[in-house]
Amino acid sequence: MLLDDELTGLAYLKMLCEQLPELEVVKAFNNPEIFLKEIPAIEFDICILDIEMPGINGLEVANLLNGKPVIFVTAYKEYAAEAFDLDAVDYVRKPVRKERLQKAVQKAVEKLSGKEPSTKKNFVQLNTDKGKAILFFDQIAFLKTSETDSRDKIVRLFNGEEFMLKNISFEKIKNILPVNNFCRINKKELISLNAVQYFSFDEITTTIQIEQGKFLKLPLSEVYRNDFLKKVKI
Repeated sequence: MLLDDELTGLAYLKMLCEQLPELEVVKAFNNPEIFLKEIPAIEFDICILDIEMPGINGLEVANLLNGKPVIFVTAYKEYAAEAFDLDAVDYVRKPVRKERLQKAVQKAVEKLSGKEPSTKKNFVQLNTDKGKAILFFDQIAFLKTSETDSRDKIVRLFNGEEFMLKNISFEKIKNILPVNNFCRINKKELISLNAVQYFSFDEITTTIQIEQGKFLKLPLSEVYRNDFLKKVKI
């Protein structure tokens, strides 16, 4: 079942779904109220729907689907936390790409079959100085202890954005992040291995450019050196 109040978006979504062999589009709606009136008489397994719609939004609609797997497609990133609170299968940002939709549909198929999803969770929801944020692991470059309060940690993304994580220890962060992709390198910093450009015995040069031709350098301390070397397979 498809639901999107924008006809052009609905037509595009329907076209993408028809290209996926796992899917058969039962019906497409552009009005959430008509959708809710008709669904009791329609058999379907998965609902792919927009969030921002007039009258009743997609989050409210999802709450009325009696546990059917839901994939949200939306242009609004601020709904991500609420979507995952609803145990949505996935949250796909517009404009929707076929490959990204395929991945979301595969998760829904696995949920319906009772299997554990083959792709592990690739994000975490954390409290920041700007409110709750969804942080995708592959976007995180490194984390460091805040200068103003050691209980807080600053996370730097590859796109240059920074967030302050409130009252969280490095131990808790390490338990959240994929163990093979991140490594503590000194008392105050933890780095994504994807951010490592090259390194020496006691210093790591990252891929993070701080000014023209200069890249951020971070100290590699003796305490954490062996773990780092194991992870980079030296």
